[in-house]
Amino acid sequence: MARTPHLDLSRRERQIMLVIYERGPQTAQEVMQHLPDPPSYSAVRTMLRVLEEKGHLSHAQDGPRYVYSAVQPRDQASQGALKQMVRTFFDNSTEQAMAALLDMGGPNLTPDALDRLEQLIHDARQEGR
Repeated sequence: MARTPHLDLSRRERQIMLVIYERGPQTAQEVMQHLPDPPSYSAVRTMLRVLEEKGHLSHAQDGPRYVYSAVQPRDQASQGALKQMVRTFFDNSTEQAMAALLDMGGPNLTPDALDRLEQLIHDARQEGR
């Protein structure tokens, strides 16, 4: 059974997960080719094994190679990570988390993005009734 994504991923582990989410199943060599300033092949294999032990990846054997895949789809993993972050850093308050995100967004929030957020809030109100 897949575990909920952890916030304890290192920077490099997050980079590896991003490669796999963006490119699909990958071998250690393929992952290494898409990492910025890649570590050694041995280090990449070790990190893939650690990610598998943490429940983020699984592998299938393709001849002599292991091909690694994400255990959960990206949207499912991000939902789990976000829930954990809201619990951990915002006392389980969606309102506090959203306020922090809006503060961070500042000038990067376009009128269209604000309209979509407004619609999501409207929809949440409707569902609450």
